[in-house]
Amino acid sequence: MTKEIVIAPSILAANFARLGEEIAAIDAAGADWIHCDVMDGHFVPNISFGADVIKAIRPFTSKTFDVHLMIAPVDSYLEAFAKAGADIITVHAEAGPHLDRSLQAIRALGKKAGVSLCPSTPESVLDYVLDRLDLILVMTVNPGFGGQSFLGSQIEKIQRIRAMIGDRPIQLEVDGGVTRDNAAVVAAAGADTLVAGSAVFRGNSGADYANNIAAIRVAAEAGRVPRRNHGSAPTARADEGELVR
Repeated sequence: MTKEIVIAPSILAANFARLGEEIAAIDAAGADWIHCDVMDGHFVPNISFGADVIKAIRPFTSKTFDVHLMIAPVDSYLEAFAKAGADIITVHAEAGPHLDRSLQAIRALGKKAGVSLCPSTPESVLDYVLDRLDLILVMTVNPGFGGQSFLGSQIEKIQRIRAMIGDRPIQLEVDGGVTRDNAAVVAAAGADTLVAGSAVFRGNSGADYANNIAAIRVAAEAGRVPRRNHGSAPTARADEGELVR
């Protein structure tokens, strides 16, 4: 059965001066998950926030906290993020030498385990850990900064990972430059979970956020129609992920 589309706004694009209010606003606006991008200035060239911030904002919503750790080393911090309120903890395949061990540690903490792939990382790194995963995150930008342009070259990777997943209960998430303009092609490729930052937090009110989330959701659902009908799916141009039929 096809999973419902999940929209996970990235709070990296929120107003940090009123982060709790922003969390509550996207919750009310229809966000399914809250995506938390944690950056360390080492694995990626930026610093965002840590476990203490996640703990502080946890009371503002009961929605799933989808915590994406762009940090290395990662294993020694897993417990802190689990205790802070993460529901899903995603680590990068590139962030450490023992991916299987990291995923086991996340599961042992009672959390769902995810793995993220940078654009240059092949999906073959997933071959021996698929059965330890609850989520696979495909980066469609190089991680480190919000507001980057979508890399259409990743569409074929998304398609191949969807085939690898098969009937396993694994969410296939896409993060990086996702907007209402490319959500259709992302969903048509097989993604069921879309992270969007700037495209959601554009505007200055909860009503704006609700309209933005709804537009992304409608576009993604429209993109899935060919797959449901077993017809030809849209593909993407190699630059911006432009929809082509």
